[in-house]
Amino acid sequence: MNSTYYRRQLSSKVLARAVAEKRAGEFRKKEADRRSKAATARTAAGKASSPTTRASKLRTAQRYEDEANRAGRDAGVWGAKVAKLSKEAAELETKLAKAEQSERAAIEKTRQREQRQAERHAAAGQARIESRLSTTEGKVRTVLKELRAPKPEKLRVLLLGAASDGDLRIGREQQRIRAAVQSATHRDLIELDAHPAATADVFLDALPRFRPHIVHFSGHSAQNLLFFEKDEDGFHEEAEVGAGAFAQAITAVDDKPLLVLLNSCNSAPQTANLVVTVPFAIGMSDSIGDVDAITYAARFYAAVAEGQSVQGAHQLSRAAIAMNGLLDHDLPTLACAPGVDPGATKLVSPPV
Repeated sequence: MNSTYYRRQLSSKVLARAVAEKRAGEFRKKEADRRSKAATARTAAGKASSPTTRASKLRTAQRYEDEANRAGRDAGVWGAKVAKLSKEAAELETKLAKAEQSERAAIEKTRQREQRQAERHAAAGQARIESRLSTTEGKVRTVLKELRAPKPEKLRVLLLGAASDGDLRIGREQQRIRAAVQSATHRDLIELDAHPAATADVFLDALPRFRPHIVHFSGHSAQNLLFFEKDEDGFHEEAEVGAGAFAQAITAVDDKPLLVLLNSCNSAPQTANLVVTVPFAIGMSDSIGDVDAITYAARFYAAVAEGQSVQGAHQLSRAAIAMNGLLDHDLPTLACAPGVDPGATKLVSPPV
């Protein structure tokens, strides 16, 4: 299990323990109150001159004593629950600490691997430059090939949403994106394929079938995980997909996307691995609010549909979050492949 899972479980245990502590306190208070009333009734019975009054007071004292005993037993039951929940919370804290340590180690391992890959690529590039420079001009032959111009096509955007427990407004986000594109100048140049309850198989089927230029994921994630849905109708637990497996699927197709946008919490660490394959990747550097994420996504595709560059659309969307009075405007993070300029790259090119 990942740290997000343990953090949720721990929060639930702490809340349950607080409820149990409150109930135990209520029963202890009731027990003390009834014992006090029983003692008062016995004192009154001792002072009574009438046998009838004395017997009545003693019965009242016994009733209060019985109620005090029941309250004491109930307090003991709830106290045992408090102890049990405290033990479970301590175990979850230990597991959470281990999961966080494991995730940090995985991130560091990924960073080191990417650094080694970058160093190898740089060395290979330098070798190619030196090889070209060492070739004399007399041996250089240039072959000009007349290439057929690529067929103009729409920008295809694959919208994947996953919130198996229903805590995110995936449908609202996809509705806002569609409305933003429909209101844009070049709306006819963008095609959307939306899946509000995406499973891993939906993603794998859409990659070769729809051949998206942009893969947009909305849902829960961690630094090295994405959470898709399962093929189930009711609310259910998430289906974990490793960041490496997600990137591997994108690498596998012949027509690779131009941009991957992970509109989910703590997804920025995954972008470094994605830009090995795709030119651009966007992720969130921390936990982002639902409204902030929806605002960013709607403004991003509106800007793209207006012919803005990748960098321009990204910066404008961050500004939209800030101008709406939201706090997470600095969380969306843009990563680029080496040698690619996001300020000069437009995903929608209006016809001349």
